[in-house]
Amino acid sequence: MDTDRQTLLTTLDIQIVERSKERVVLTMPVGPKVHQPFGLLHGGASVALAETAASLAGWMNVDSSKENVVGIEINANHLRGKKDGVVTATATPVHIGRRTHVWQVSITDEQGKGICVSRCTLAVVPKE
Repeated sequence: MDTDRQTLLTTLDIQIVERSKERVVLTMPVGPKVHQPFGLLHGGASVALAETAASLAGWMNVDSSKENVVGIEINANHLRGKKDGVVTATATPVHIGRRTHVWQVSITDEQGKGICVSRCTLAVVPKE
């Protein structure tokens, strides 16, 4: 996975804190760049962070020389608003199969309070 190119990760200042087959942890600063018009963290930014965490976790579990993972479904429950600071997304596996993965992603604030909980389904596809 190329994390040096200009992508949504760099646009949203998403940082990789931890990555393994069992757990991926990412952080994202909260400020005007990711606010909705009322000055709170945009739900779409939370979903982008969640899918990024799930996708990186899924990628860690496939043979990346032969396969990629792509998101095919994501849902999110927004639990609490956030105006500034940093949020942390933690992805853990629910199911890791040959052709699909399901990842649970918890997004929390600096005190560990829930901001968003998401579930993302990935398809494992052959590399072209």
